[in-house]
Amino acid sequence: MSNTALQMNYILKRIFDICSAGITLLLLLPLFVVIAIAIKLDSEGPVIFSQGRRTKNGKIFQMYKFRSMVVNAEKVGTGLFNYENDPRVTKVGRFLRNSSLDELPQLFNVFKGDISVVGPRPCVTYELGDYETLNKKYKKRFTVIGGITGLAQARGRNENSWDEKVTLDNQYIDEFKQRGILLDFQIIWETLMKVFHKADIYEEKVEGAQNDVESAQLAEAEIIRIAHLPDEE
Repeated sequence: MSNTALQMNYILKRIFDICSAGITLLLLLPLFVVIAIAIKLDSEGPVIFSQGRRTKNGKIFQMYKFRSMVVNAEKVGTGLFNYENDPRVTKVGRFLRNSSLDELPQLFNVFKGDISVVGPRPCVTYELGDYETLNKKYKKRFTVIGGITGLAQARGRNENSWDEKVTLDNQYIDEFKQRGILLDFQIIWETLMKVFHKADIYEEKVEGAQNDVESAQLAEAEIIRIAHLPDEE
């Protein structure tokens, strides 16, 4: 694909983001109200959970989700990791996570231009360790704008390790240059099938870990270690 055609596809991608996010937000407004009421009745705390994430060029933005855990859950237990039967997840939150409805507020991020519908999933600001010292493989996924879903979510979701997710993210970046926005449409369809079948919702525990907390600590250390391995020649 020529540079002109690629740029045209990026423009079409942004137009699609604005139109799809805007229309979906209007159509789902009643559902947003119902979910907000359910969250407030189920547990104390805000309806919306806002968290610092990284998108293109490492830029930090606030990503929105419906709150599905108790307040300050990130600072206790398994931190960023969510295993099956996590006690921090509220009753309503479990339904929202199983149905992926907790992700809907990210449509506001898409409409604002923080992220796209399709792109590498934005990581938590500290999830991969120091951004500036990431190796080339991990830095590459930040050369494009992040997304609600991506090739890594459509092809495995939480079944993939972080390294496998980065490989798929980079594959998306390369394939987009060949197929353009048609690739986004395919990923959206594959993601909807994943959500419909409720597949790969929870992260897998580290083999040999004594408990969930230890598993999360081991997994976090391994992710950061691999993200900072020396570049291959």
